[in-house]
Formats: sequence, structure tokens, C-alpha cells
Amino acid sequence: MNLALAYPNIDPVALHLGPLVIRWYALAYIAGLTLGWWFMKFLARRPVGGRPVMTDVQVDDFLTWATLGVVLGGRLGYVLFYKPGFYFSTPLEILYVWHGGMSFHGGLLGVVTALVLYVRRQRLSLLAVGDIVVCAVPIGLFFGRIANFINGELFGRPAVDVPWAMVFPHGGPEPRHPSQLYEATLEGLVLFVVLHLLWRVPAIRARHGTLSGAFLIGYGIARITGEFFRQPDPFLGFLWGGATMGQLLSIPLVIAGLALVAVAKRER
Repeated sequence: MNLALAYPNIDPVALHLGPLVIRWYALAYIAGLTLGWWFMKFLARRPVGGRPVMTDVQVDDFLTWATLGVVLGGRLGYVLFYKPGFYFSTPLEILYVWHGGMSFHGGLLGVVTALVLYVRRQRLSLLAVGDIVVCAVPIGLFFGRIANFINGELFGRPAVDVPWAMVFPHGGPEPRHPSQLYEATLEGLVLFVVLHLLWRVPAIRARHGTLSGAFLIGYGIARITGEFFRQPDPFLGFLWGGATMGQLLSIPLVIAGLALVAVAKRER
């Protein structure tokens, strides 16, 4: 206990505007989508030869599609991957998103679905647009993990000998890894820098699909690594081979990313 850092007990509610309550979690989504939208515009204006991948208006339109994909996909993914029995017995709870419960893997599937539908409608290149979208995703991941930390949720495993361990309000008396900050660093900052450095290489940018594959590989590795420090969900615990649900869902992402990079490398 003497080694534990003080957890900054921040109110999950950022603002009270009369009857309106604005939570940090909602602000994290707004910040991620807004900054991601701006960054997509920045990237779309800088193609390798030829015309821009998307116009500013098309990026603006896609923001609406992406928002729906993130929210609907994230919620349905959590329902199906984590608590199907509970939500199928009480289906109205699916609508209560303010009670928490969003899945990145579900949100990813939702954004991919929105992306496929949008590029078909606009007659754009799926892989070229996808490469721009994935470069902006780590921004949202970073703010989302910070919001998890503020809420005191998704905390880490016990770490009594780690100097920076913290006692979380809902994690019992044991000092624990601040795994939300680990994931914010790996999935957010590190992945953002890696993708941006890759994007700056014209040969990589010219092979559409390479950045999308690199994102899947990078996120999968970051999530699998972060899950070694994160306390598994109490209603799931450890699954096959001692892995967590987050790790099992991330393995297919790494495989798909490797395949996508291999295919992109063969294409001109």
C-alpha cells in the first residue's frame, strides 16, 4: 500500500448544465471524432501523385457515417462479444449506452461497414480511403483510454511491487497497474506515430492497403500486450489458454493485417 500512487479521483461528469449532464466519456468521443476528421482532411490533401483521395466535402460526409459506425458497432459488439446472455434477456438495456459498455472490435467492424458502404456510394478507392481512416483512429483510441482512466474502469491487475501502481475506487484495496494509461500510450500515441512515419514514405503510401494492414497488426499487438496488465472482465475472466477476450479478438486482426500487407505489396 505504501508503494501505491494516489488515484486522481476525477468526477466522471465533466459539466452540469442544468438537467444536461456531460461526461468525460462523451467528450472523449467528440474529441476523437473531431480531431480525427481534421487529420483525415490533412492526409487526404497530400496523395502520392494524382488527385486527392477524398475531397474536403467527402471527408465531412464520411464523419457522419463513421460516427454511426463507431456508436452502433461498438455497442452491438459489446452486446455480442461480452454479455450476450444478459442483453438478450433484457434487450432494452442495449439502448442504455450511458450505463457503459462499448467494444473497440465491434466499433471497428461498424466503421469498416460504414466505409464500404460510403466508398461504394461515392465511387472511391476502398483501400486508399481506408489508409487515411486508420491513421486517424489512434487519436480516438487515446482519448477513449484516458476516459476509461477517469472513470476508474478497466483497471489493471494487482501490482503490489510496481511504484506507479494505484488503488482504484472499484478495484479493491490492492495497488493495480494503471493499464488504461498503458493502452492509451500503446494504442494511441505509439500507434499514431508509427502510422504517421509510415505514411510519410511515398512508396508505402502508393501501395494502398499497406497502412490499413499496418494498423491492424499494430493495434492487435498493442491490445494483446496491454491485456497482460489489465484485469479481465469479472463476468468473463480468463478464457482459452489463459487469454482474455480482448486478446482472442485481436489475434484475427493481426492475421488480417499481415494478409493485407502481403496483398498490397504485390500490387502496383
